[in-house]
Amino acid sequence: LSPSAGLKFADVPNGLAAISKVPPGGWTQILLYMGWCEVSRGPGSDIASGRPGDFGWYVLTSADPEEKKKKLNAELANGRLAMMAIIGMFFQDGLTGSAWGDWANYTASPLRAFENELGVQ
Repeated sequence: LSPSAGLKFADVPNGLAAISKVPPGGWTQILLYMGWCEVSRGPGSDIASGRPGDFGWYVLTSADPEEKKKKLNAELANGRLAMMAIIGMFFQDGLTGSAWGDWANYTASPLRAFENELGVQ
């Protein structure tokens, strides 16, 4: 990961604890790459054409307005679901120290209320 700092991938913990292990140079590289991706086609080139987000690639969208609306709504719903999932994983990582958690430690959890019911196993 960083030979000059003596940091190996094996030294980096899972979950949110990994954020503090990334060297400042690594964060700088990430931010510079993000900036390059934003301006590589010319800053605001899609906005200047009057069609923000339209780069002329219609595999995921459509030239048909009704079909495009349907696909964009599906993308919005999936994005919201993904945001809820990652926030849940952040919460669980903060609670258990692992994004996947070990539910064996939480025997009194209300999430286990129906675990012994017929058909749940």
